[in-house]
Amino acid sequence: MRILDNFLDIAYTAAADTFIAVGSFVGITLLLFGYINYRSEGRLIRAIEERKKLQVVIGAFLGLTPGCGGAIMVMPLYLLGKVSFGTVVATLIATMGDAAFVILVYSPRLFILVSLVSFIVAVVTGYLMDRFKIGVDLVERVRSREELKNLHKAFEDEPTEFELDAENGSVAFMHIGHEEGDIVDMALHHEHSVQGNLHRFRHEIGYKLFWMLIVPGFILGVMDLMQIDLDSGLPIKNLTLIGAVGTFFSLIYTIISKKVLKDDNHAETESKMHSLKETLVHNAEETAFVISWVFLAFLLYEVGLELMGGEEVLTAFMSKSGFLVVLIAVLVGLIPGCGPQILLATLYVTGVIPFSALIANAICNDGDALFPLLAINKKSAVWVSVYNLIPALIVGGGFYLFGY
Repeated sequence: MRILDNFLDIAYTAAADTFIAVGSFVGITLLLFGYINYRSEGRLIRAIEERKKLQVVIGAFLGLTPGCGGAIMVMPLYLLGKVSFGTVVATLIATMGDAAFVILVYSPRLFILVSLVSFIVAVVTGYLMDRFKIGVDLVERVRSREELKNLHKAFEDEPTEFELDAENGSVAFMHIGHEEGDIVDMALHHEHSVQGNLHRFRHEIGYKLFWMLIVPGFILGVMDLMQIDLDSGLPIKNLTLIGAVGTFFSLIYTIISKKVLKDDNHAETESKMHSLKETLVHNAEETAFVISWVFLAFLLYEVGLELMGGEEVLTAFMSKSGFLVVLIAVLVGLIPGCGPQILLATLYVTGVIPFSALIANAICNDGDALFPLLAINKKSAVWVSVYNLIPALIVGGGFYLFGY
């Protein structure tokens, strides 16, 4: 078959384009936001506890920041009774997770538009939840202090990601929004052992190699924007090979980091707020994760075009699908984790799906932020997904009816 003959060429081109045109810019953007989060040291998390009337607005703003870190930090506060259910709903509606980086790199203007719509919907929905006291009875019984103490003893000889990060950074980390040994610590920081060579590789060598690839990749990306032919316009030939190598390394790095659907967790987010090194380590993993999923989306798109017979056939098929595309985008948004959402955002960038599908997905997708809630209180996680589904269908349907 022709598709098999062309597959290696398609994969190479997709890998090079992913790293140079998207991944390198995502990496630099992540570094910027990571540094801002590091400098803030959880001030917004503390502010959300103190300002009860503004919790919904602050939660929506935290959800709006690209990535999942801000939203992840809000989830445990609900279990501890520090924020309302409406705040959780608003935070998750505003959250686009790592898909936000794909949109931001593609078009800052589009990112602002999607963010603005998501923020308004999030704040309105959040305040309605609190006004009608929805979700106040969802939190289940919290274990007693004695039960937690006995549970925590079983993990005393098994360092957590948070503790190992503190050891690597030589910093006495303090938990933000909760305490060592409480219900949040037990649910989110003691999931599994992270000791061993893989953890050492990630914190000693892996992240350095990754950023060493990102820097030339970013330079090539800027040159590409200036319409300089990377393979023939310069004395050095085959510069796109750097992009292909970068994407390949990202795939390996994502597997080593044990991140497939989700790429960020509560312990890592806390660590990044305390240490610049941990910001570099975990942002490298997050960027590699985004690159891996964008590569998958590009590859599926190009292979799909080959199989279907060109862009015209694909465009005609999508135009006949109608509102079904919006419904599919909403269903994808209900899947926890950032991977599928990155794939869907990339499909919008490549012109496969309409804006109405993108905005519907942005409203109902929770990125990695739903995982902490699932670990702490499954009932709340299910209901917040249901409540986010409603505005996603209304807003996505509205944009579809107006032809967007």
